Amino acid sequence: MKLGLLIDMDTCVGCHACAVACKEWNGQSLMAGGAPDYDPQGAQPAGVWFNRIRHFEIADFGNGPGQCTRTVNLPMSCMHCEDADCVTVCPTGASYKRAEDGIVMVDPDKCMGCNYCAWACPYGARELDQNEGVMRKCTLCVDRIYDTALPERERQPACVLACPTHARHFGDYDDPQSKVSVLARERGAVPLMEQLGYKPVNRYLPPRAPVQVDVAPADRPGLKKRLADMVNRLVSL
Repeated sequence: MKLGLLIDMDTCVGCHACAVACKEWNGQSLMAGGAPDYDPQGAQPAGVWFNRIRHFEIADFGNGPGQCTRTVNLPMSCMHCEDADCVTVCPTGASYKRAEDGIVMVDPDKCMGCNYCAWACPYGARELDQNEGVMRKCTLCVDRIYDTALPERERQPACVLACPTHARHFGDYDDPQSKVSVLARERGAVPLMEQLGYKPVNRYLPPRAPVQVDVAPADRPGLKKRLADMVNRLVSL
């Protein structure tokens, strides 16, 4: 079994619902150890987040002042890599990868907060709990996905259940018929920074190419130009 997430960058709207749901669930989770906040009502509040969303602006079409851009949202959390350097560098064995499902975990009783694993992770997926002095990270909500007291449809990570656009999917990549495996094949899912050799389990569905719509019928050849001029004027405001 190889459990992981599949994230659709085409439908993610960057609303941070996944990050907030993760924070809420793992704030009291015994398995994750908590996601504390520091001075939440102060001038510079901070805290531990297992899931963060990066935002990028990319050129979509057009040139010059009329060029349009597109926002791409990139949620990032632990990739549960097959060859996880965070596990390799840990001097106490606190970071480990479960043989039964591939989930990378941290044993807080062994962790001494040395930060070696955080330095080894290229995804910024680990954060030091300053209150306890130990490392925290995504566990794929292991306490939810194996909880037989929950209805089967709810045995998913909190981030997946909270996503309003269904941009996040969870399943077993070792099962070729699972939802994540089928979607990954059909739409050419890619791992993040594959060239580093960590073999991340999580995958991303790339944004689809924008649909080209001819807004100017043959009998109204001037409409396209007028629309283009209007866009240029709006962009230049």
